[in-house]
Amino acid sequence: MNTGTLYGIGIGPGDPELITLKGARLISACQNLFVPKARTASESVALAIARPLVGPKTRIEEIVFPMTADREELAERWDEAATRVANVLRTGEDACFLTLGDPLLYSTYIYLLRALRKIIPALNTVTVPGITAFSAVAALTDFPLGEGREPVTIVPAADDLTAVRRGLAAGGTVVLMKIGKRLPELLDLLDEANLLESSVFVSHATMPEQRIETDLRRLKAEGPEAGYLSIILVHAGLR
Repeated sequence: MNTGTLYGIGIGPGDPELITLKGARLISACQNLFVPKARTASESVALAIARPLVGPKTRIEEIVFPMTADREELAERWDEAATRVANVLRTGEDACFLTLGDPLLYSTYIYLLRALRKIIPALNTVTVPGITAFSAVAALTDFPLGEGREPVTIVPAADDLTAVRRGLAAGGTVVLMKIGKRLPELLDLLDEANLLESSVFVSHATMPEQRIETDLRRLKAEGPEAGYLSIILVHAGLR
């Protein structure tokens, strides 16, 4: 029996209307839906966004990917998730995996693919790109992402600020992602570089709890939890 196809579908930043037509069609037709989430007690954010498109007979499986830097624990979870998906694909049925933003930009889908290919080397995949969160943030704030010949640098800020400093030094636009609890440190760094006034902050872009701040000094009085699901766009100037 032939194995089924895995569809990796980027569902965009949060607004269901920003899911692509192809993504929406595939989700509506999907019989086996896998969705990632960070905690066992909460519903998957991706599932909450796509739920209006999910058919009544769709079988839904939530896969927990804990918020940890422990590589061994994460690898164990990816292998477990891959086994669950592989069990479906081996029956000949297709499966869909949803991810926020784009499937191949800082996404759990990347690691799931690698783990699956160890189990099913001839894996059939269709990856559907999605609108990134930083594209949504740029649209919400009329912030040009790339202008002329200036570079655009994307930096995940969750672990180390060294890469952030390098990105700011390169000039152009710097996209700060994976901010989380690093928000206070990032605000201090941008303040030291005199770049707070050249930056915008958006959390939960296009979601009901969306927050936009063009004066980042207002964030300094808040706790690090304000950085969850947030993006900062910085115009670092010409270099």
